[in-house]
Amino acid sequence: MRWTVHGERQIYKNPWVNLWLADVQQPDGLRLEHHVVRMRHLAVAAVLDERSRVLMMWRHRFITDTWGWELPMGLIEPGETPQQTAAREVEEETGWRVGSMKPLVYAQPANGITDSEHHVFRADGAHYAGPPTEMNESDRIEWIELTQVRAMIDRREVVSGGSLVGLLYLLLDEATSGR
Repeated sequence: MRWTVHGERQIYKNPWVNLWLADVQQPDGLRLEHHVVRMRHLAVAAVLDERSRVLMMWRHRFITDTWGWELPMGLIEPGETPQQTAAREVEEETGWRVGSMKPLVYAQPANGITDSEHHVFRADGAHYAGPPTEMNESDRIEWIELTQVRAMIDRREVVSGGSLVGLLYLLLDEATSGR
């Protein structure tokens, strides 16, 4: 069943997030105003090495006042492709430089209220290019055994939507490879 959009108006705008009010009609005929959050789209990088370890960052998120492991990710800049963003973010946030990357999965984590595209890429291999240039991103950068990821998710050490989507897809790839 499709909702009908009669119009939208922006009620808040800044460089990162925009809030819109949509005039919508539900399939049952009820017409209402619905808030829509439109966010800048982002790219996420799942980098694996030859030992099946994934490059991750331990970081604090002030909004939820929590610590957790995350994949490198960042906002797509104007004129940049999602793939270019993913590669740039890996190097800026971790100091590792990736070669080729391939699309892994696309997601809209909360599409009932937000428009926030998450483009997740996979890189097999990276070389150390030097210290990270983004000094406010993480406390630690580590290569984590892919076999440890499920337990980390279960312990809520990984809760970021972009990281969860990328890691779960990597685990699915591993579980179904060779079949």
